[in-house]
Amino acid sequence: MTSRASWIPYALIAPAVLFLAAFFIVPLVQTIWLSFSSEEGVGLANYARMAGDLNFSLAIRNTFLLTAIVVPLQVALALAMAVMLTKIERGRDLVLWVLTIPLGISDLAAGLAWLAILQNTGYLNSALYGLGLIPGPTGWLTQETPVALFIGIVLAELWRATAIVLVIVVAGIQLIPKEFAEAAEIFGARPWTRFRKITLPLLKPSLQSALILRTVLAFEVFAVVYALGGTNFPVLAGEAYTWQNLNQNYGVAAAYAVLIMAISLAATALYLSILRVRPEQQL
Repeated sequence: MTSRASWIPYALIAPAVLFLAAFFIVPLVQTIWLSFSSEEGVGLANYARMAGDLNFSLAIRNTFLLTAIVVPLQVALALAMAVMLTKIERGRDLVLWVLTIPLGISDLAAGLAWLAILQNTGYLNSALYGLGLIPGPTGWLTQETPVALFIGIVLAELWRATAIVLVIVVAGIQLIPKEFAEAAEIFGARPWTRFRKITLPLLKPSLQSALILRTVLAFEVFAVVYALGGTNFPVLAGEAYTWQNLNQNYGVAAAYAVLIMAISLAATALYLSILRVRPEQQL
């Protein structure tokens, strides 16, 4: 009986291990190998060509800038919405369902929806023209309006992906015992003090998970950017797509993919270090 019980856990996780090996580890190894393989042989030729790409530095800057602005805003909005939900006594589930509707929409569909709003003949221009605020159609998503294009992408990403953070934060808040806040209220702690001294520290594990997930996905952003700006706003994932599908150079595209993975792993390690949770702090 003991010998049988010893192999049961391994048998249970075997399907997951085989799945990861077939659909993650093998493609990962192939991509890394492809990034170092070129016509000159095995080396750094693809990385040198990637670094020499005209859009490389611009893609790095845009990707990091977009991540640095979008992720903190999403976390702040998710925290505000989660606290708001805790104050709702009736219809909370309905409100949460409405707030998480964007989770059911693909990245490309979200980008196309915002394109319909922001393009020259879109709803925004129609509304502004109807109010007499602009003399005619205005281009918001062109190379001549980089700030407006960037703001449009930020708004689309906030609408599309804040719900992911919200779900994680709401789950974390539900795990916090109500007795902590009630005790603090009895001793005269104000709402902001209770939030800063009780809710936020106990939400650290959930915030860690949310930040890691959203930062990794932000570094991989492509569909929304491509739908709104095309090649007018280069990002790392977009450059990988360009090199693979337009330039037909799979080695440089793989180099971009490996770079995105390395940046994501570094960001994950940073979050794990900064937001380290001691065992006694876990609920």
